[in-house]
Amino acid sequence: MTSHRKHLVRDFNHFITCYICKGYLIKPTTVTECLHTFCKSCIVQHFEDSNDCPRCGIQVHETNPLEMLRLDNTLEEVIFKLVPGLREKEQQQEVEFWRRNKSKESPDEDGPICKKARVDEEDDVKGGGDYHRSDPQIAICLDCLLNNGQMGENIVKGLMKKFIRCSTRVTVGTIKKFLSLKLKLPSSFELDVLCNGEIMGKDHTMEFIYMTRWRLRGENGYPMVLEYRPRIDFG
Repeated sequence: MTSHRKHLVRDFNHFITCYICKGYLIKPTTVTECLHTFCKSCIVQHFEDSNDCPRCGIQVHETNPLEMLRLDNTLEEVIFKLVPGLREKEQQQEVEFWRRNKSKESPDEDGPICKKARVDEEDDVKGGGDYHRSDPQIAICLDCLLNNGQMGENIVKGLMKKFIRCSTRVTVGTIKKFLSLKLKLPSSFELDVLCNGEIMGKDHTMEFIYMTRWRLRGENGYPMVLEYRPRIDFG
């Protein structure tokens, strides 16, 4: 009779933990130059001070190592299946993060995020029948980012009106749909949306990006800048 060995989660820890923070990989992101994988937030923060891989020391990119990152969604799903409760724990921590940080924002501050809701019909982000006009609003500048003859630059242009105001609950996916509509892009054409040089995930909300990625947060009246470009295929 064949005996089956029962594997424990710790048997796989070497493959599913981050070299930088030593915790389980959250949004596992691989460096395409050396194929080492880290938590997305860990490696992005590391690249603010260094262009080298923290594990092997190889230079990832001379000027912009963020271009050499690829999110590993398959590994993320494997980790969530291996580690019971990890997905729920991360979701709860995100909720608590917003609860703590939202209380620090002054509701009377007339800055990028404000309680007064107004969305002009021309610049409304069309994400369905509900435009969330009663939500806190955020001012955004959508800049076209072109890069040395990159494929798709002939149809991806700057917007006539690049300043918009939308709900803080609007996601990057909705912004991409808005851009595709305004630029009259083919349905199969993909865009990257970036903040401070980092590609944003399609499910990131404007509030999340503003609180965690935008470096000029708190500058009174200064709109958050998101850049867009033709999607770069990593592989």
